[in-house]
Amino acid sequence: MMTDLPLDQVRTLLTVVDEGTFDAAAAVLHVTPSAVSQRVKALEQRTGRVLLMRTKPVRPTESGEAVVRFARQLARLERDTRAELGMSGTDEPARLSIAVNADSLATWFLPALSRVPEGLPVCYELRREDQDHTAALLREGLVMAAVTSSPDAVTGCSVRALGRMRYVPVASPAFAARWFEGPPGAALWEVFADAPVVTFDRRDDIQDAFVRELVRGSRVSRGAHGPRGASAVRHLVPTSEGFVEAVAAGMGWGMVPEVQTAPLLGAGRLVRLSADRQIDVPLFWQQWKLDFPALAAVAEAVSAEAAEALDGGLGG
Repeated sequence: MMTDLPLDQVRTLLTVVDEGTFDAAAAVLHVTPSAVSQRVKALEQRTGRVLLMRTKPVRPTESGEAVVRFARQLARLERDTRAELGMSGTDEPARLSIAVNADSLATWFLPALSRVPEGLPVCYELRREDQDHTAALLREGLVMAAVTSSPDAVTGCSVRALGRMRYVPVASPAFAARWFEGPPGAALWEVFADAPVVTFDRRDDIQDAFVRELVRGSRVSRGAHGPRGASAVRHLVPTSEGFVEAVAAGMGWGMVPEVQTAPLLGAGRLVRLSADRQIDVPLFWQQWKLDFPALAAVAEAVSAEAAEALDGGLGG
């Protein structure tokens, strides 16, 4: 097996992944689809691995993700080198692709970007994804950095702790009065498990995790069914702001970032359902290990804002 990676083949693989099909990649590269297919097959022969799943759109395999990540880093390094050499066509701003969860995006992350020096030419491509899944975008080479809940560095990436985002259980006053003031003698976890709930999407597990935590801490017999999650009566609202408004409108209870609850608690639109129970989600910043000034500046800005905005840092 040959060990070198021909750059034209690597770039072709990246183009196929980005465009989704061999035909679309061929149009971008100004070659025939047959030529694109031959380059990808040749690269697979060199690596001894299948790099693409021939679906529509195509998707990289685990080995393909490593090559795609290498291709994106190579393209970034090439642009930086051209800029240092003063070659033409390099006056465009640096483009940073970053994965960030919706709640961070709605609260502290955009203020973090405002800390980046104004004279630094940079364009942001933000991808919204749950913090439990943003690391996958790094592994696939789709983003250069991510706010993630994983402390384990993706291959080729560095990681730093940002702090904890605290989520508290809240509901509208009318909803709380209807569901959380009875029946007498009911365990707290049973009330939470029965009441309608608002979730972000089908992968949002934080409400279920909160109920399971209540069950584990309860002395009430749990019967034969074991720990339960939140109610099957759930409303999916896939935006951070819309989620909070849905809870305030009385559609159900939900776990809301503490920073978002403050004005609504003060205005009487929300009430906290438990004074001493919450969930703290640790957040981390992961990024490619590249000597890239724009990425380094963003990392410092994100870290500085997180130190002020998140719950006391990971040591607090």
